[in-house]
Amino acid sequence: MLIFLYFWNYIMEKTSRQIFSIPKQLSADHVFMLTMLGVNAGNYLYNLLLGRMLGPAAFSDAAILITFLLVLSFIGMTFQVGTAKYAVLLENQKLALFIKNITKYALLIGLVFGLTILIFNKELQELFHTKTATMFVVFAFGIPLYFLMSVNRGLYQGSDNLKKMAITYQTEMASRLIITLLVVFFIPSFQSSIVVAAGITLSFVFGLFPFQKAMLKKVLVSPSEILERKEILVFFALTAFYELTQIIINNSDIILVKHYFEDHQAGLYASLALIGRVVYFVAWMFVMLLLPKVIQLKKEGKDTLPILMTYVGYIIILSVGIVGFTFLFPDFVVSIMFGKAYLPIAFLLWKYALATAVFAVANIFAYYFLSINQYMPVVVSAVLGLTQIALIAFFHSTLEQVVEMQIYTMVVLLFFQLCYFFYFNKRTSK
Repeated sequence: MLIFLYFWNYIMEKTSRQIFSIPKQLSADHVFMLTMLGVNAGNYLYNLLLGRMLGPAAFSDAAILITFLLVLSFIGMTFQVGTAKYAVLLENQKLALFIKNITKYALLIGLVFGLTILIFNKELQELFHTKTATMFVVFAFGIPLYFLMSVNRGLYQGSDNLKKMAITYQTEMASRLIITLLVVFFIPSFQSSIVVAAGITLSFVFGLFPFQKAMLKKVLVSPSEILERKEILVFFALTAFYELTQIIINNSDIILVKHYFEDHQAGLYASLALIGRVVYFVAWMFVMLLLPKVIQLKKEGKDTLPILMTYVGYIIILSVGIVGFTFLFPDFVVSIMFGKAYLPIAFLLWKYALATAVFAVANIFAYYFLSINQYMPVVVSAVLGLTQIALIAFFHSTLEQVVEMQIYTMVVLLFFQLCYFFYFNKRTSK
């Protein structure tokens, strides 16, 4: 196994080095965005092929596992964002001490969540109407690895080592795609949801490479090298809070639909969500590039507004293009990506893409404010995340109504973020 991991890591490093060396005229940021587009395309291919191979009913179980991973990612992204920030701000022994502590807490919290899912696997099966509880047992073993992987990525993100951070995403995506689809295709007798869970867990092992050896390094610190624990804990708590609101906004609909609707309808909706969220997944690339740059500029006392406007412009152009295309060619998109069995959901595609696009624009404002220690947008996002859950819980007679509730909520969220942005900018300029 270790030999295979080493070989895999060697191949991915070689591939990434070639990718990064080809376009000399492009910046590292642009090359990173191109490689991440490839990673997102691979993740989409994974979901699309699963949807085609399993059919709507069986795909709904696989989609629950994927959604579960996204739900837990609010903690994973907290570790990544927090680690990235303090990898920029701290130096030398203080940074080494921070890395040691954050690695320890990532593993500890991962074990707590893993054990919780392991203990309540039967209850989770009953709640989400899955065919087996074993899928949750297999999934639970991967959670500590997922949080450790997030710290590893945060260190690369904070040090602006985009090449190695991109490799960790490539190894995770490629291993999950290859392992899962090969087993589903060649051994169809295996329970598909268990195969998906095993593929997700194993992908976290591959996603740890290249590994930051500093995470395992022993640290001897003098009494003068003491971390500002209160400041760090406050930032991590607020980041976790915001990540949780993101997860609520971005994934509660799939969970609620799985609960309120029968399997076929839930599977159709899962395909809709996976297509419609392409805006959000691509926009996340800009967030990963924006965060360390804003923190570094603020550290140097420079203006952070121009870089924010640049990335907001990118996301708006991207969003308009995707929403327009899904409005004009919904049947074509659904049939190409998932097949004719999913065509009954095509009429909702542009509406779901619109809700996601509005959220993506609002989200980059929220991360900007989070990076400069302005936390009011985080609180408002939490309130609107809970509002979205309440609206779907009360108004879910059709799948179209579920999507419309999300559009209303996201428009209100973006309106507030823009109002707060203009207010903050005016106050700062004075």
